Amino acid sequence: MIPINHKSFIDNSIKVLKDDFRIVGVATGGSYITNEMDEYSDIDFIIAVDSNYYEEVMNERTKIAANLGTLLSAFTGEHVGEPRLLICLYGPELLHVDLKFVSINDIAHRVEDPVILWERDNCVSEALKQDNAKFPIPKLQWIEDRFWVWIHYGATKIGRGEIFETIEFISSLRQMVIGPLILMKNGELPRGVRKIEFVAPDSISLLKDTIPSYSIESCIKSLKVIMQIYLELREYFITEDFVKRVEAEKCSVDYLNKINHGNK
Repeated sequence: MIPINHKSFIDNSIKVLKDDFRIVGVATGGSYITNEMDEYSDIDFIIAVDSNYYEEVMNERTKIAANLGTLLSAFTGEHVGEPRLLICLYGPELLHVDLKFVSINDIAHRVEDPVILWERDNCVSEALKQDNAKFPIPKLQWIEDRFWVWIHYGATKIGRGEIFETIEFISSLRQMVIGPLILMKNGELPRGVRKIEFVAPDSISLLKDTIPSYSIESCIKSLKVIMQIYLELREYFITEDFVKRVEAEKCSVDYLNKINHGNK
């Protein structure tokens, strides 16, 4: 069930947006699609724009966002690689809302099939038929080609004593490698570590060991657990054409062990 505050905002937004002739449809994604929206969820709007007015609408994004409710703050999404995105915080009851403004000509290129909330003359429905949703799935070979280079990199930061840098780096491995593979193993899309506690409860105990405290010893231990989990997942997903970077693995592991012995 959609929380009352979320539903009220969605209903009001549709009323406002449909009055702008330049906007030809409104859809939503994320937890709305799976009916898992709760009080902590944000709202992900995809706002389809007539291509003839797209640049004009993009220049007015913040103004449009302000018409939807009490806008406390808003900024664009270049930091997540999506400049079309306007990330908003509304009040007085706080609500996070993502507004992605997409030209109707580009809306078929997507990572998921959104729920269409409103559209003019079925234009969004027709546009979506031009292509299928494609969620980016990491390839095991892509990971393997990089993983041991990353392990060496992490070991060099430990060796230099850059503990904060190492802690952040280990977090990135959990986010880019371990989390997505665990989610995929459990039949979910590889969304970092999103809801991994609920999807893969049996993995949580080991995942906790990948979170280091502020010490060289803890960072080394966490990095070794990262490697252990990766090797297990690698065997689970391995295919006949997969190429193990055996020499890179050996040299990187030896280097980490050398750093470990040097700090005892």
